[in-house]
Amino acid sequence: MSDREQFLKQIDKIVGSHSLHGSESLCRLLRYAAHHALDHPGQPLKEYQIATEVFGRPSDFDPQSDSTIRVQAGRLRTKLTDYYASEGAADGVVVELPKGTYVLSFRHRAVNGNQAGKPASSEPQHASAFAPAGGWRSAFLVAGAMLLLALATIATLVYERKPGGSALASESAPGSAAFRSFWYPFVSAPQDPWVVFSNAAFVGRPETGLRYFNNAQDSRDVIFDHYTGVGEVLAVHDLDEVFEQLGRRIKVKRGSLFSLDDVQNNDLIFLGSPSENLTLDDIPGSKEFVFSRLKSGPRAGDLAIVNVHPQAGEPQTVVASPASSPLTEDYAIIALMPGLNPSRSVMILAGTTTFGTEGAVEFVSRQNSVSELLSRLSANRPGELKPFEALLRVKVARGVPVETELLALRKTVP
Repeated sequence: MSDREQFLKQIDKIVGSHSLHGSESLCRLLRYAAHHALDHPGQPLKEYQIATEVFGRPSDFDPQSDSTIRVQAGRLRTKLTDYYASEGAADGVVVELPKGTYVLSFRHRAVNGNQAGKPASSEPQHASAFAPAGGWRSAFLVAGAMLLLALATIATLVYERKPGGSALASESAPGSAAFRSFWYPFVSAPQDPWVVFSNAAFVGRPETGLRYFNNAQDSRDVIFDHYTGVGEVLAVHDLDEVFEQLGRRIKVKRGSLFSLDDVQNNDLIFLGSPSENLTLDDIPGSKEFVFSRLKSGPRAGDLAIVNVHPQAGEPQTVVASPASSPLTEDYAIIALMPGLNPSRSVMILAGTTTFGTEGAVEFVSRQNSVSELLSRLSANRPGELKPFEALLRVKVARGVPVETELLALRKTVP
């Protein structure tokens, strides 16, 4: 089989993977970029070309005022990294989208000690560190190292970016019109918004086992509050990328360290439900889609979202897949409301599990879903978006949100 056939076969495999499942626009971009790299080696791929030939933008498309292609390329770059960190860990062909270019690169890598082939583009090549060897113990060590690297990367993005600078300088540009309109309450103020991630209280020790803190039987002296969900970690990263596109920074704080003074003085984005982000119990929350524990039935005690005023065709109560089976479905809310100080804004992005929270954040980090929300809320310009609440269904596969559907939407009165 020729290199070209191997590379195109690898593209087909990635398109059919869980990592890109449901991302039709990214699949189109990946196929287009692959054929360009193989058919026109060494030739650059322009933003305008992608916009008009892949995404059907009109001939007057202006890359300087519309960052759609930069956002999509960033998402594809992240998805490729996710794929090779999971499903593609043992693949013999590595497909990369180097930063600062839209030209894909292909390369063979060592599989079972054999190295073959050469890169299919002139882009710089990077060593692969995706395939753990040596059984489960080595795999866990590699996974742990990768997690630490991911957390360090997020910390660098959030805390070390210089004001006015960009961690991805080659892709920095004003955010799209949709992002500017949706996030206007959080970028129009001179101070950076706070992202407050869930930080539930546990008792026990990590090495022997943890369980949720029970106020009725546990002492607060033994609370262990050093953990948050995978979804919240990835959500911080997604929000950081969005605000970078808008030329702004975010500040990050864990829920257990949050105070009511912060509510008064800052624009806030909460990640996680009141069951995990306990600060939400102390401030006005959502009114139309409310988190509540089921009080009866086979799922009694499970966290659900109650649709307070269900309309025709809408569910009244939604709950994630039961704990006794693999999680394939979760639900989440997006809520925008005024803060305790009316001049401030609060947004809640929360699922009944960490994966629902991740799905909600991905929803507001994608231009197409943000545009859908703005259209249904009749808010197409900065400053027009008013308080609202949305209910989402999040489909999950192998611990990854793969599809998010808008189930219900309400304009709310402060």
